[in-house]
Amino acid sequence: MLLGVDVGGTFTDAVLHDGSRLHTAKVPTDVTDQSRSVMASVAEVLSRAGVEAADVETFAHGMTVGTNALLTESGARTALVTTRGFADVIEIGRQDRPELYRLCAPKPVPLVDESLRFEVDERTGPEGIIEPFDPDQLEPLVTAISECGAEAVAVCLLFSYLDPEHESAIAAHLREALPGVHVSASHEVLPQFREYERFSTTVIDAYLSPLLAAYLGRVAAAAEDGGLSEPLVMQSSGGVAPISAAARAGAWSVLSGPAGGAVGAKLLSRISADGDALGFDMGGTSCDVCVVEGGEVRQTDSREIGGRVIQLPMVDVHTVGAGGGSIGWRDEGGALRTGPQSAGSDPGPACYGRGGEQPTVTDADLLLGYLAPGSELAGGIELDRAAAESAVEKLADDLGLGVIETAEGIVRVANAEMTRALRVVTVERGVDPRGFALMPFGGAGPMHAAAVAEEMGIRRILCPRACGVLSALGLCASELRRDTVRTVLLNLDETDGGQIAGEVSALVATLYADPEPGPDPDADADADADADDAASDRTADVRVTYEMRYGGQAFELSVPGPPQPDPAELAEAFTAAHQERYGFSDTDARIELVNIRLALVFASPDPGIAAAGGDEVEQFTREARFGGAWLETSVLAGEPGAGTTVDGPAIVQLPEATLVLPPSWSAKIDDAGTICAEWDATKQAGG
Repeated sequence: MLLGVDVGGTFTDAVLHDGSRLHTAKVPTDVTDQSRSVMASVAEVLSRAGVEAADVETFAHGMTVGTNALLTESGARTALVTTRGFADVIEIGRQDRPELYRLCAPKPVPLVDESLRFEVDERTGPEGIIEPFDPDQLEPLVTAISECGAEAVAVCLLFSYLDPEHESAIAAHLREALPGVHVSASHEVLPQFREYERFSTTVIDAYLSPLLAAYLGRVAAAAEDGGLSEPLVMQSSGGVAPISAAARAGAWSVLSGPAGGAVGAKLLSRISADGDALGFDMGGTSCDVCVVEGGEVRQTDSREIGGRVIQLPMVDVHTVGAGGGSIGWRDEGGALRTGPQSAGSDPGPACYGRGGEQPTVTDADLLLGYLAPGSELAGGIELDRAAAESAVEKLADDLGLGVIETAEGIVRVANAEMTRALRVVTVERGVDPRGFALMPFGGAGPMHAAAVAEEMGIRRILCPRACGVLSALGLCASELRRDTVRTVLLNLDETDGGQIAGEVSALVATLYADPEPGPDPDADADADADADDAASDRTADVRVTYEMRYGGQAFELSVPGPPQPDPAELAEAFTAAHQERYGFSDTDARIELVNIRLALVFASPDPGIAAAGGDEVEQFTREARFGGAWLETSVLAGEPGAGTTVDGPAIVQLPEATLVLPPSWSAKIDDAGTICAEWDATKQAGG
């Protein structure tokens, strides 16, 4: 029996898979303490399934705590300890600018204030220690950090990824002398070259870890009080980790929420398609998009969040501020805009009847007939059409448009923003979106999927039965995963397979010796033993990625390979990857193996195909707006059974989401309950 709970900005979703059926629940997110939303959703889904908390075997949790803290700059007060002369690395960054032709474009303010940056006399170079570290510097350093009120410390010394002796000594002393202060050491967080990326990632880890530890501590305590097992926590990589590991390694779970949706998209793409799909997760606050290719989610080892670099393995998800709660507004030039401001869950869109007065995408969807007035959402929310009309009317007057014209404009602008996000992960990265199916999920995704698909030239939509809670379903199917990386800087022409295999073996040994990422000086030994036992019950799979480049290049390409590779085969694979990515290759150039990235993955539970558990499908009609005209539209309320066909214009009201099919679309439900829709471009939207 598998339980997954995903906390979003507007709603918190829960999915329980009992081996044969899916049970789902959705409750409004408590913005003051999201742990309360977690337990409220758990209580609701357990009640619907008619089971007890003790029956749950695996409990996995996805969250947005780290992402929100990073974007709103609400993490811990963080200090930095580094080699003398390098305290400003995190502020200088790289030479690239946020906007190429705008020299004054601001960069984000460093997370560590200048007054909290401390330098020590020491120096390690690529060949070893140049200037020894004097331990007499430790006590003054402890005093300075204690007096500045730091809640966390990032220790980042030059070349510590090659020789961590000095960094390890400083981190160990700080942990002993300041037991209430979290300490992140760069050789533990990211033992990889490039100072700025390593410094930035370690600072983010320190900045988020205290906040995450407090939140996950509340979740763990609430789960224990409720009779649940300790939850596993979704990491940015798309795998779960024990809660104790996630609590002390904040940077690893920044994309915890979006990663669950990506795993869910991967699961359903394998069941209902050929494994190629574009995940399109539109919730109340934002929209996350990803590429699932060959049944696997595309990964990246570096990305920026809020303009800050994190260089850790993570699912390649792109996020824009376009969700059901995104607010429509008029900019200074008189243009209609939507987002990134959101009404969230409190007060929420105007149509929620909770005091919201600003027009949102959800209000526009209601006015256009895609949502039904009076229908009930999670938490007993009933959609109020009059409130939505009043909110949109204010914006319409400001724009000089009619109410319905403004509602159509809000939806079109939101769709354009989401289309742009999909282009980032497809067209801009050499992926032709027309060869993929669009898989919408989240509470609002299916409502906008057809319009976005048409704009992208995508002819197929896969709408899972549990699309409204797919991120929570993905949590149920997530792998237990441990990641690490090491910079090796080897010339492939001068390296034999045994040397590379030795580096891989050393990384595997490191993961088994320290099965959870991050330092844990005060961890409960029994809890760690339980985590090890849980891991040993699953089959381990070693996945290795070799990051290579031509000599003289500044960045690498990632190529998967076996743990005991043939250097000649690695060179051949790199050459092919370079040709595919850049359109050329150089067979005479020297190839460097820069980093070895390794993941130790333990087989995940297999939810399989759950039988539909919905009620009888109710059918009726109502008017909805398509192509600038009101059309009589078929409505199916419930979960259609396998084999059911639907011709547009149609609206399928699933328990946690609504799928809108314009006149040019038709659909059939497959054995997994997925609505498989096809676009006939020869049909006009107006009938």
